[in-house]
Order: sequence, then C-alpha cells, then structure tokens
Amino acid sequence: MLDIVHESFYKFVHIADPEACTIALRDITQGLTGSILVATEGINGMVAAEPAALEAFHARLLEDPRLTGLFAGMTFKRSPCKTKPFFKMKVHHKPEILPLGVEWVDAIHQTGINVSPQEWRELIKQDDVVLIDNRNSFEFKLGRFKNAVDPQVHTFRDLPRYIEAHVDEWKAEGKRVAMYCTGGIRCEKTSAWMLDMDIPVYQLEGGILSYFAEMPDADKDWEGECFVFDNRIALDTHLQQTDTTAEDVYAGDPDEQWRLQRAKRLAKGSK
Repeated sequence: MLDIVHESFYKFVHIADPEACTIALRDITQGLTGSILVATEGINGMVAAEPAALEAFHARLLEDPRLTGLFAGMTFKRSPCKTKPFFKMKVHHKPEILPLGVEWVDAIHQTGINVSPQEWRELIKQDDVVLIDNRNSFEFKLGRFKNAVDPQVHTFRDLPRYIEAHVDEWKAEGKRVAMYCTGGIRCEKTSAWMLDMDIPVYQLEGGILSYFAEMPDADKDWEGECFVFDNRIALDTHLQQTDTTAEDVYAGDPDEQWRLQRAKRLAKGSK
C-alpha cells in the first residue's frame, strides 16, 4: 500500500473570475498530482498525495486570499491507493465543470432531494421508484446498485435524451426518480435540470463513494465494482483497489476504444 491517498471533490459555486481561480489553484496544488476543472459554475477535482499534504492543500483552499473562501464546506472523499492514481497535476479553466449538453442549468442555487446513504437503502426498495444509474454504460456494466436501470449512454451529454424520452411515462405511472453516480456531481446537475419536470427526483448524497464509505455492508445493495477515472481503474465496496484492468473494462466495445487508449497513455504518465 502506498503512503498516498486519493481525494475527490466538487462544489457548484459562482466563480466570478475562473481564470484567476485557476492560477491560484495551480500555485497551491504544487506537490500534488491529479486533475482539477474550474468554471464559472464551480470546481470539480481529483488529487493524490500523502495525507499531510492533502490537509495542507485544504488549508490553502480556505486561506488563499485569491479564493476568498469560495470552497468552504466542500466535501472531500478519500480512498487508499495501491497504484499511483496520477503522474501529473493539471488545472484547467473550462466553460463548464460538467457538460450536460443543456444550456443554462443552475446547479448552484437548486438541486434535487439529497438522500443519505442510510436513507438510500430504504428508498431504492420502494416499488414506485425508478432507480437510474447516472453514469456511462461501461461503468454500469462493471458494477451497479441492484435493480438499477442503465440509460445506455456513452457520455453525460447523452443522458437528457434518455430522460426526455421516459419522463412522461414515469409520471403517468406515478413513479419517483432516484439516481446515483460516482461522487454526486452528475446527479446534482441532472436533478437541477429536471426540477421543472414535475416529478420527484432523489439523489444519493456523496454518490457511490460515500455509500461505500458509510455502509460497511454495501455489498448487500451493490453488484460488482465501481469504476474510477484514474489509474486504479476500479474499487470494491470497501474502497479498495481491485485487480481489474482497463482492458477488462473496455475490451470488446468498439465505441470505447478511445478510452482504452487514453487509459494506457495515462498509466504510462503521458498526456
């Protein structure tokens, strides 16, 4: 086991000057590895380092005057590493931290109904709940909550078409929607978009990673592994890295070969 740990985080918050924020983050992440995206709608990131370095990073996020307390209260999800998750540190300014493919989605001021891991277990047992896996189809195939629906999307931008094609049917059947994703960010943005659709939308607070962290018996509800977007590839329900490889995840799917090639490049430390 390496001395470094992986940490993921995000926050929907208005950033008036994302370019200045990006420069500040490049300064305070020196010595870490990972990837951070910054936009006017917030921040989305993953980093890895020794625990003491991560604690110092948290302090700098709050203390740096260029960031003006933007990220106070942000949640950090940790998991151990057997493999270096990243080889470099990249911080980029983007138009969105998560492109849904729908304009003017306000996830800063509104979102769906957050459900704790403990409440989630009971919610997804209900007959009037449609349980949607808000991730890519290759992630669903590797592991999923029992009885979850695979929207069969290849990118997050494909999801709105699936929702629009089924939401009237769900409403006619008196259904509620429950959705989950790896860390929670996809569900926050999707549920913000769905608020005007006149259907209750629930989301797993903190995503799959929080469920694994807070529920020691998560395997009662979960089948398989959880894909992660770093060199570790997959985690079990105890947040431990598995022996699954990128080839195991993508082999046999022509539409995902570009992801396989990218994973191979990242594993070698190249761009």
